[in-house]
Order: sequence, then C-alpha cells, then structure tokens
Amino acid sequence: MSEELLINISAREARAAVVENGVLQEVLIERTARRGLTGNIYKGRVVRVLPGMQAAFVDIGLSRTGFLHASDVLPKPGMAASAEPNIRELLHEGESVLVQVAKDQLGSKGARLTTYLAMPSRLLVCLPGDPILGVSGRIHNEAERTRLKQALLDATGDPPRYGYIVRTAAEGVAPEAIKADVEFLHRLWEVVDRQARNAATPSLVHQDLPLAIRVLRDLVNGETRRVRIDNAAVCAELREFAGSVMPELKDRIELYAGPRPIFDMYGIEDEIEKALARKVDLKSGGYLVIDQTEALTSIDVNTGGFVGHRNLEDTIFRTNLEAAVAIARQLRLRNLGGIIIIDFIDMAESAHRSQVLEALTTAFKGDHARAQVAEVSPLGLVQMTRKRTRESLEHVLCEPCPVCEGRGHIKSPETVCYEIFREILRQHGQFTFKEWVILAHQEVIELLLDEEASGIAELEELTGKPIRLQTEGLYAQDQFDVVLV
Repeated sequence: MSEELLINISAREARAAVVENGVLQEVLIERTARRGLTGNIYKGRVVRVLPGMQAAFVDIGLSRTGFLHASDVLPKPGMAASAEPNIRELLHEGESVLVQVAKDQLGSKGARLTTYLAMPSRLLVCLPGDPILGVSGRIHNEAERTRLKQALLDATGDPPRYGYIVRTAAEGVAPEAIKADVEFLHRLWEVVDRQARNAATPSLVHQDLPLAIRVLRDLVNGETRRVRIDNAAVCAELREFAGSVMPELKDRIELYAGPRPIFDMYGIEDEIEKALARKVDLKSGGYLVIDQTEALTSIDVNTGGFVGHRNLEDTIFRTNLEAAVAIARQLRLRNLGGIIIIDFIDMAESAHRSQVLEALTTAFKGDHARAQVAEVSPLGLVQMTRKRTRESLEHVLCEPCPVCEGRGHIKSPETVCYEIFREILRQHGQFTFKEWVILAHQEVIELLLDEEASGIAELEELTGKPIRLQTEGLYAQDQFDVVLV
C-alpha cells in the first residue's frame, strides 16, 4: 500500500490529508481560532462532585466545565485500587487537579477529562502517574513484542520511574531509538510537572503540538512514501523535527511549489465536498445514505441502479461487500464516532452475511481510531462503535441551517398558505384597518395567486377587506407576515 501525507497551510488554518493508493482516507483540520483540546493538560479546580453519577465537573478555564468520571481518576498515593472507586474518596469540591483532555468538546458537551496523563512521542507514550510497561496490541509478532519490551526495560530500568507504552511506529526500530525517546519524554514531563506546580488554577499547562507536526508524529509510518507540504517555513520545521526524532523520514518531506493549490492538485477539495453529503454513490450503482444525529450515526445501504448479472441474492451480496469497504472509508474520512448502526440489504445466506462482516472488520484495519463491530442483530442490523476524540468533519466545517434549524426540512408552500389563512381569521375583528397585506416567499405568493386563489377570495368576502399579496425576497419559504394597513 502506497501512502502520501499532504499538508496545506494558510494564515488561519492547517489541513492534512492521508491518501492511500490515490484515494483520500482521512482529513484533519485545525483552525487558529478554534484549536482542538485533545491531549492538552490543564490545572483545574473541582467545582462539583456528583456521587449519583460517580463523576465530577472540573473548571479548566474554558466556557464549559469538563467532565471527569471516577474511572478516569488516578487513585491517590496509599489508596488501594478499586474496581468501583467512590468519587467522594477521590475528589472533593475546591480541590486543584491536573487533568488531560481525553475527548474534545462535542456539541453542547464539555470536554471529557482524565487524570491518567499521557505524553506521546514518535515511538512511545509516557504515563507519568502509572508506572507500567506495555506494547501496543497492534504489534502482533510475539518475538517483536518481547524484543521491544526488553528494549524498554533496558531504557527505563526496573522498576521504571514512569510508565511507558510502545507505539506501533516502534516496530523494527533499534533499542537506541527507544532509549532516546524515553530520555526525551522524561525531560518533557519534568518541564510540564514544574509548570503545573507554579501555574494558576485554572490554566493551560501543556498544549499538544500543532497539526502539521502532530500528524507527522502520529500518522506517518513505514508505508508512507512521502510527505508534501505547501509552506516553506513549516516544511523546514517538519524537516528539523524529523531530523531529531525520525531521521529516516527527513528525505521524504517535500515542499510543494506547484502553480495549483496542493489539495486541488490531488482532488482533495472535491472529496471533502462529497464527504459532507448524505448520499454516497457506489461504483456499482448502489449508494449509502449517512445520517449523523446526537445519539448515533445511521447508515442505510441501497442497490440503487445496480441490477447484477446473476440473481437477486448475488446482486445484494456484491452491493453489501462494496458498501462495507466504502462505509469504513467514510467513517474515517468524516471522523464519525460513537454508536453506528448499519442497515445492510437483507441477505438470505448466512455465508454472505459472514463475509460482509469480515470485509467490514478488515476495512477498519488501517483506521487509527479503534473500531468494534458486533454481530448482525435479529433485526438484520450491524451495530458497531468507533472511538471519537474530536469533532466530526461536518461539525468542523458546517453549522445548523438557520432556515430549518438543523431539522433538515422546512414547511411546504401549501402548509404556509393555510397558516396564513388561520392568522387572518385569528386577527379578524380585533382591529380597525382598510386592507390585509400578506408578505411571503415567492413560492407561497404564487400558490396563493393560483391554486389557493379561491381561499383568498373567501377570506376577502368573510372579512370585508381586500387582501394584497407581496413577495419578500429575503424571506425563507416558511416565513410570512400578515400586516394590517
């Protein structure tokens, strides 16, 4: 698999795109005015403890308080670890606490916090408060896991002062690189710890790296053929960063100086536009319909214009197989997480259902966010979850429609006509005036002049007043005013 990382930098925004075999798989966007919070460390104050929820709200200096569950609170020194810790034993109101954002603010919800701090580098994750040593579960080779664990032991000593987890990027690297990362993280944590002791409450103690360097640290792997960036200054920063922590990558970082914008050159802009649509067309002629709601994301699979060449079951099976791969890509591209319900087209053969589930699970292997796929439910639905740590692409780039207020629909012209009729009847007899003036959208006015003209005539006769119709170009379709002149 050939992978490229494309980075676009502008004055107020940084964007990164992961392209595999010419196909866009992931987009990350960071705006100067609204940087993500995930990974940031804050010195906060506990403002409220809720025993009934086994949680606390923590003021970290943002517009909304953060949420800290008891399971995310590191036990205090001398306190025995418990399967069900009591939040009152762990925290009390007014207490200062060092927390890290585990999940960004999403919608109306505050950030999800944890006191299990984690400081990532290229190869390792340092766990200052939890002195355990481990290796990423994505490294499957047992011999390699043993080698990396030994390299980590040699670098940290036994017992280790801090905990460390070996990341997948460390697979195959020399022990010297592991040792260098341990020393780097050790120094970094000492700086953060010192800043935390002297910081005010609440305040930001440590902010994660900017997007361009963060994607280099987290997304680049052995399959990354090159990294292309369209900003000379940031390109120099990336090369300097790579030279110190991943020298093998330095020569693969290129400055893009082409006449066309880099995202236009690779067709990324068009793909982002498509990722904001409900409907996703499949090559076979079938399509997906993706609906994101507050509680979950639903995905419906349809055959559309695909008629197949054999029989109905074969057509359905092939559409579902193609849809499984497309769904995994769309969830990653749109950064959709939480509970996801997939309504595949009903398949009669159990072997086909198993193959579609396997194809779906396999398609998530390249995803950096953890995904879990359950079996097909008795209703024929596939339930799954995908880890969500930041806002979806739609929430980053869009806002609710001011006309429909996010409902996705507005009242029809016919409905608005009847509302106007009721409003005239409601006001009739209450005031003294010469005529009615109806201000409304063009579609509504045209309907009142045509199909609903008899209704207007009846109201004029009933009220004894003429009704004048006037188009308002700035009104939405479901907006109107009944004016008494």
